[in-house]
Amino acid sequence: MTLDGGSLFTSFLVSGLGFVLFEYGRRMRRPPQLAIGLVLMIYPYFVPSVWAMLGIAVLLVLLLWVALLRGM
Repeated sequence: MTLDGGSLFTSFLVSGLGFVLFEYGRRMRRPPQLAIGLVLMIYPYFVPSVWAMLGIAVLLVLLLWVALLRGM
């Protein structure tokens, strides 16, 4: 993880969203939100690019949305 401003801000933003999803999934016992939230909290430490971080986050949220539309 790089420590430039954009990368740091993006990792906090993505990890914060992951924490909210993780807590929601844990409290409501919803596995899709729990799993996607956990992944969103962890992966920003391994991705150095801001655009890659945002792209992966968008793909994960879309995956969650599709899973919820299918009734999971």
